Amino acid sequence: MPLNIAVLVKASLDPNMLRSKASREVDVDNTPLAISEYDKNAVEAAIQLRDKHGGKVVVVSALTWGPLAKRSREIEQVVREALAMGADEAHVIVDEALIPGDPGATAAALASLLQKLGGFDLYLTGEAAMDMMSSQVGARVAAILGIPFISYARELEYADGVVKVKRDLEDRLETVEAATPAVVSVTGEINKPRIPTLIQIRRAFRKPVKKYSLADIGAELPGKPSLEELRVVAVQRKNIIIEGESLEEIAEKLIDALIKEGVIKA
Repeated sequence: MPLNIAVLVKASLDPNMLRSKASREVDVDNTPLAISEYDKNAVEAAIQLRDKHGGKVVVVSALTWGPLAKRSREIEQVVREALAMGADEAHVIVDEALIPGDPGATAAALASLLQKLGGFDLYLTGEAAMDMMSSQVGARVAAILGIPFISYARELEYADGVVKVKRDLEDRLETVEAATPAVVSVTGEINKPRIPTLIQIRRAFRKPVKKYSLADIGAELPGKPSLEELRVVAVQRKNIIIEGESLEEIAEKLIDALIKEGVIKA
């Protein structure tokens, strides 16, 4: 049986291109968007499963950063990276009511879109978005859809309507199974995402990207909190210089300084 997979992809604020204002607030409007790193792992996992079992890979996303007019074009570029990797089509929610993003509202909107599209055997997503790191959307979508949720997947197999996952916990590895449909969030250890070739990037522009408003999908959002501000953490170095006549003397002074700062215990 073909395996139809939906991959939840977030267009995140790119932490490598973060812009800030003189007040140390994040300049959200001018910080570029990029596909979240763990979501690339989810796309790669989906493509590998599709290539093995048949079916299709559908990317779904919701715009959660404004301004809407500018980002509406930018999010299309982001999902086309997933299409260039090998996904078959993309569906994006673009609506002012989702900006700025909140896990509850985002999950409700994505669940409504997934219900509208229908017919998926497996839902994959990254363990956390690289900007807000809430790790909530996948679990919330599963709860709304009423299906199992498995997190921290570092290995993933599918056979006969059952997904088998090796989970990477803090102190151990755990293997669990769930009947599909199910939502699985993956870690960076699950694979190495492929880098699209120039030909694949060009082909991605021929693949469909469909945009929706909340009204189009009949989504009803829960009340969401307002985002007051995002600030850049200021790091001030102490510029302590350790000198000595020998490496042994320098090492002893370094250890003393670390003990004094509370980094290590005597």
